Amino acid sequence: MKILDGKALACKLEIHIQEEVRELNKNFIYPTLAVILVGDDPASASYVKMKSKACERVGMNTLTFAMPSETREERLLEKIAKLNEDEKIDGILVQLPLPKHINTSKILAAICPQKDVDGFHALNVGRATLGFECFIPATPLGVMHLLSEYEINLRGKDCVVVGASNIVGKPLATLLLNAGATVSVCHIDTKDVSLYTKMADIVFVGVGKPNLITADMIKEGAIVVDIGINRLENGKLVGDVDFENVAPKCSFITPVPGGVGPMTIATLLQNTLQSAKTKLKR
Repeated sequence: MKILDGKALACKLEIHIQEEVRELNKNFIYPTLAVILVGDDPASASYVKMKSKACERVGMNTLTFAMPSETREERLLEKIAKLNEDEKIDGILVQLPLPKHINTSKILAAICPQKDVDGFHALNVGRATLGFECFIPATPLGVMHLLSEYEINLRGKDCVVVGASNIVGKPLATLLLNAGATVSVCHIDTKDVSLYTKMADIVFVGVGKPNLITADMIKEGAIVVDIGINRLENGKLVGDVDFENVAPKCSFITPVPGGVGPMTIATLLQNTLQSAKTKLKR
């Protein structure tokens, strides 16, 4: 069994990004990410802080706009419109989830596709489906980078994605399909998830439920990518996989923490860098 070390790969990617940022600086281009945080959700605030620190590590600018939870939808749309027009801003990220009175789909659609470094805009989703160049959501892209780093060939592999969210499950399934894998997607209405996972060469899971994937659900030699992150009552961070019992059966497995999480941050930086580099063509 080998660990898919996302933390080590993320560090490697950050070094490369830092070098590219320095080259852009020589051309008076300073990559800048704008993050909008609505409300006071502790988890969201923590994620925003992590993203800001990552930007600092690679020499990117980051601007955080904290707005109260009672912020009106119209006010948020006005802020996004201003950031869309600001040429200094390369990437715009609205931290999810948003308060219930705000239409998330409407907000994501308002972000300029060329600054949508989260890859959630319908235009980017469509281009990703067709295999065109675009911004791809950070977590699925991070997973693909991780598999590539360990030379895991997806062509012809039987893959199962457990979880069908617009942020992770659906875009990940698209990337796997485009890479030549045979893909099954399980979700809350799937009758028996184990029927799919037992046959899979690679299992991807990200639903936010500790110990969802157990040893009896995985075949010998399978690869398991745990995208879930959960905090137990004792404060410990765990994924969706019963790591202790599943790991011995795997050829590769991601740990939590230290697996997909760091890759999500690194690929967000990559997307922001990609946006900034378009200025070289102007």
